[in-house]
Amino acid sequence: METKNRIITSESVTEGHPDKMCDQISDAVVDDALRQDPFSRVAVEVGTKNGGIVVFGEMTTKAWVDVPHISREVIKDIGYTKSEYGIEWRPVLCGRR
Repeated sequence: METKNRIITSESVTEGHPDKMCDQISDAVVDDALRQDPFSRVAVEVGTKNGGIVVFGEMTTKAWVDVPHISREVIKDIGYTKSEYGIEWRPVLCGRR
């Protein structure tokens, strides 16, 4: 009898880790596209560093997805509501709110 080896992997990050926020933003973008167009094809990645985020990827959809608005809403819903937290949901214009 031949034995088959299997490798099982998983990723785990702690509460407040930037990957968790990035995953929630990309999920929200995909959800909005699918809500509007169930045949949407979406491949979106999100990265964050030093108080900013970058959303990139590609979509084939008939939907109009307001990525900046969705991203800010997710950041606000998570609880990043003060700049002291390192990132905030409100846009900063010329250093003022």
